[in-house]
Amino acid sequence: MEYSTEVINNNIKLYINTLKTERNLTEKSTKAYYSDLSNFLHWLLDNKVDKIDVTVINSYIYWLQNTKKMKDTSIKRKYVTLKSFSKYLLYKKIILNSPFENMRISFKTSKGLPKTLSSQEIIKLLKSPVQELLILKTEFRRTICIRNLAIIELLYCTGIRIGELVKIELKDINIGEQTLLIHGKGRKDRLLYISSNDVIEILKTWLIARYNLKPHCEALFINKYRDEISIYSIEDIYEKYRQLAGLTTKSTPHHLRHTFATQLLNNGADIRAVQEILGHSSITTTQIYTEVSTERKKQVLLKFNARNLIKI
Repeated sequence: MEYSTEVINNNIKLYINTLKTERNLTEKSTKAYYSDLSNFLHWLLDNKVDKIDVTVINSYIYWLQNTKKMKDTSIKRKYVTLKSFSKYLLYKKIILNSPFENMRISFKTSKGLPKTLSSQEIIKLLKSPVQELLILKTEFRRTICIRNLAIIELLYCTGIRIGELVKIELKDINIGEQTLLIHGKGRKDRLLYISSNDVIEILKTWLIARYNLKPHCEALFINKYRDEISIYSIEDIYEKYRQLAGLTTKSTPHHLRHTFATQLLNNGADIRAVQEILGHSSITTTQIYTEVSTERKKQVLLKFNARNLIKI
């Protein structure tokens, strides 16, 4: 069968479902894939294009660059999405040939450094829910605040993704051994150690409060309706305490992960160990944190740079 708009239209939802079940991608990731494929389909229909080949793909990329004025990083993501979808169609024998088989495109992508929070900002952020707890009057609002505190503390203490946090169930956490089983990307599980006794105590308090809410599910963190909390709720929770702490408006929950990783490297952690803790499949992804771990570089240069000993 030819690679046509009909093929795309008939298989988008099946492909997205495959990403969810077989690759264990987060809701946010699958929505991005769906958006990229839908936008491509709309462009094809608007331009009355039916058969998809190399020329069509090049025209679409040219349109993204010159009409939509998109950044290369965004265009690269869309290109990768289309290529991945085509591989799926080939694998399922829905199409016989893919326009990407003999296609080579290079994108100029600048390597953005991870955004991190300073130690002072982290302290302000962690204090925000604690200070809020002191002024809340109703038991329900205090319970929700305890949950919020546990969420922020766990994100910072372990460096896990918010998509991983919402999938944690009661059976995944062992308070006695201070361990946490994380279900990462690509169905890759990893066992983490919760090293802070303070965080363990906060989690203990939350587990008691959670039990009193009589949850409808086994998720560690639940919403006010007693169901599994969503990543959007986590983002809202972070935004609330970001504002209370007076942090930059550009700060996101993912900055806690970046900060966690950078501080590990600053304090002398082995990069391979950091890779395993973060759940990165490639060391290359972890290496970007070495670019911002300036404290470690500072200590090395202060200790070993020969110029420091020269007096003229």
